[in-house]
Amino acid sequence: MGESEHESHQFVSDPEEWSPSVAQKLADQEHLGPLSDEHWRVINYLREHYLRNKTLPVMKLVCHELDLEEGCVGRLFSNPEVAWRVAGLPDPGEEAKAYMESSEIP
Repeated sequence: MGESEHESHQFVSDPEEWSPSVAQKLADQEHLGPLSDEHWRVINYLREHYLRNKTLPVMKLVCHELDLEEGCVGRLFSNPEVAWRVAGLPDPGEEAKAYMESSEIP
C-alpha cells in the first residue's frame, strides 16, 4: 500500500493488494478493535459483491442478506464507508459515498 493509504479515511487503490492483515490494520486505524466473525461476514459480502458486479450492494439489504440484525453495518463499522474501506475496496466516488452515508440511517 502507498503511504497515503496508511492514513485513516483512505481507500486502497487495488482490491487485489488487500489481505486479512490489511483489513485488521485498517480496522485498527478506525478504532474498531479485533474483527469478529460478524465483521468478516460483512467484509466478505462487500468484497464478493464488488468484485463480481463492480458496484455497491444495496447497503440496507446487506444485514438482511447475511441474516444479521438490521443496522449491523453501522453497529460493526460505525458507517458503511468504513466497512467499504476495511473491506479493501477502492474509492466508490462522491455520489456513492453520499449514498452510503444516508443508507444506514435507522
